[in-house]
Amino acid sequence: MQRRTFITGAAGATAAAAALGSGSAWAKPEHKWKMVTTWPKNFPGLGTGANKLAELIGTLSGGRIEVKVFGAGELVPAFEVFDAVSSGTAEIGHGAAYYWKGKSEAAQFFSSVPYGLTAQEMNGWLYHGGGLELWTELYAGFGLVPAPAGNTGVQMGGWFNKEINSVADLEGLKMRIPGLGGEVLRRAGGTPVNLPGGELFTALQSGTIDATEWVGPYNDLAFGLYKAAKYYYYPGWQEPGTTLEAMVNKKVFDGLPKDLQAIVLNACKVLNQDMLAEYTARNPAALRTLVTEHGVDLRKFPDDVIVKLRELSDQVVAEIADKDAFSQKTYASYRKFLTQAKEWSAIAELTYLKARDET
Repeated sequence: MQRRTFITGAAGATAAAAALGSGSAWAKPEHKWKMVTTWPKNFPGLGTGANKLAELIGTLSGGRIEVKVFGAGELVPAFEVFDAVSSGTAEIGHGAAYYWKGKSEAAQFFSSVPYGLTAQEMNGWLYHGGGLELWTELYAGFGLVPAPAGNTGVQMGGWFNKEINSVADLEGLKMRIPGLGGEVLRRAGGTPVNLPGGELFTALQSGTIDATEWVGPYNDLAFGLYKAAKYYYYPGWQEPGTTLEAMVNKKVFDGLPKDLQAIVLNACKVLNQDMLAEYTARNPAALRTLVTEHGVDLRKFPDDVIVKLRELSDQVVAEIADKDAFSQKTYASYRKFLTQAKEWSAIAELTYLKARDET
């Protein structure tokens, strides 16, 4: 055991116990899983995050679970991941819950809500505010077990082929923007389009869409989106702290011994923390590269646009809550936590950041 280094914490302790119980430090695979993702294969941050999750599960289980990763389109299309895992075509998937609003409107609360919780606050709600219990209840109806498995932090507002100087400039705008943010854009007069990441550059360059949001500087630089649009807007009002998900087929998960169940869930926790740290580290350097080396025109959305989008966001989210009883219950939990988080952040992070950055 001393020859092998395990990740510390609950996951590491569980893995150590599992390896000890198996009688060897690395066992033959007892479970061979396929992981399908909504991301391009090996794409920085997102795709590599899925790879890390697969490696963690393998390492922490001492080789008892072996996971093979398939990028979007390799085994199933990006937007068929949910169905593939639900049906048992794959044992585990990696994606974002707002892609599945066609399954349940409430699913969107577990990814990102416009003008909602930040990454740190989302983790607070999910792990200690009842959010994960609600998410688990929702996905159980589809034969799935969900877990937070990554976060991109505050995203950018997106890439635009025209200037946004007022709310009127959103009228008729064709923009790739998923989830609740897409419905907000529709209310503002735009046309939301939902495309997988691998299709964004071509769609933007060809004029099929006028604008797109993806993630932030780290990922946007990797996609070369600066070659297809001139203006790069902030802040990412539509995705202030986007939680990514792992989903495991419930029958498969329930069939695991308790130690392997704990290993899978704790591997997701490790990735959830690690991915946010990666984006926090990579985004600043990538933004500098975009601006200084590629001449990107970095713009802040005008104040009237930000105010109008916030008004529309409040309407959209409240209407989603009225769709069904579960959405209403989820919204009530989310809203309560958001109210408390805002009160705290006003005297904590917000005040501190203003004090730190004052010149």
